[in-house]
Amino acid sequence: MKIYQDMLKQEHPDKLQDPKIQSLLKNLKTTEDVLNFNELVFKHTKESLRNNQKLKTYDKKTMLKLLQYQKKHGFSTSFMSKKYKISRTTLAKWRKTFEEEIN
Repeated sequence: MKIYQDMLKQEHPDKLQDPKIQSLLKNLKTTEDVLNFNELVFKHTKESLRNNQKLKTYDKKTMLKLLQYQKKHGFSTSFMSKKYKISRTTLAKWRKTFEEEIN
């Protein structure tokens, strides 16, 4: 949270005054929250998206949420891979790791 406050102070001080942004900053608890906040606040170029994709990490809660979402709606691994920009191999590894918790 602190890093986003510092970034907003430097680059977008006007956004820091927005109550919606303040509310979102206070509720950054999971990786999913951080990624959604990042997309909402900062503009991305195709190159930055490509570079940032390599650095993404997910917490267990977010991994399970994505896998349960996939199972609930019957989505294929390819669909989830394209939608969330996560490799099929990574999704398969998560599924194998959390097999018991998904069911």
